[in-house]
Amino acid sequence: MTRILAIETATEACSAALLQDGAVLEKYELAPQGHARLILPMLDSLLAESGLTLGQLDALAFGRGPGSFTGVRIAAGVVQGIAFGADLPVVAVSSLAAMAQWVFETEQARQVLCAFDARMGQVYWGVYETEATGLVCLRGDERVCNPDELPAVTTGAWVGAGSGWASYGDQLAHAVGVEPVRRYPQAMPHAAALARLALEEFTQGRAVPAEQAQPVYLRDRVAEKSSRS
Repeated sequence: MTRILAIETATEACSAALLQDGAVLEKYELAPQGHARLILPMLDSLLAESGLTLGQLDALAFGRGPGSFTGVRIAAGVVQGIAFGADLPVVAVSSLAAMAQWVFETEQARQVLCAFDARMGQVYWGVYETEATGLVCLRGDERVCNPDELPAVTTGAWVGAGSGWASYGDQLAHAVGVEPVRRYPQAMPHAAALARLALEEFTQGRAVPAEQAQPVYLRDRVAEKSSRS
């Protein structure tokens, strides 16, 4: 029996999930600017509903980014703090992967072109395909770049997901050389999907100590600017 508590705050959505025996409980809310206020009560509520304590968990998981610098930092900080206090290992999961997994689970889309609007005229990008395990796998590398600088993808039944498709949909489709069969510009990463990806990572022995649970910003100059402010 594996129990994982997961959080995801990299976008406008704030969510937490508890995975136990393959079943997942989730708290989810669209709340721009509300992540710091919401995430700890969400975690407390999940533990209370399940009747578990932190000491009964096997691991914590968080959306490591890319995404909003503040949101990613909140997730990393909260998970590190809890992990240190409860002596729990941590699994870091891509927020783009969590969105791709959610789109697969809710829309049965097996090929997902993920794009978050990264501001500054750029997108956070990742190409995901679903494997026989029912879990998504990254093809190539995640990146931050201008919408017209993306590499082409192979033909297939691709769908577009994420806020980047709302802002730059036509540019993205032109750059990759395929028109998605569907677009889901309102799609967000969910902690429930993240928890299922984290379970595989944990099972494969890829959890790390709290101090090694680091966010991934992709855009280094944003993190550098923030650290100087």
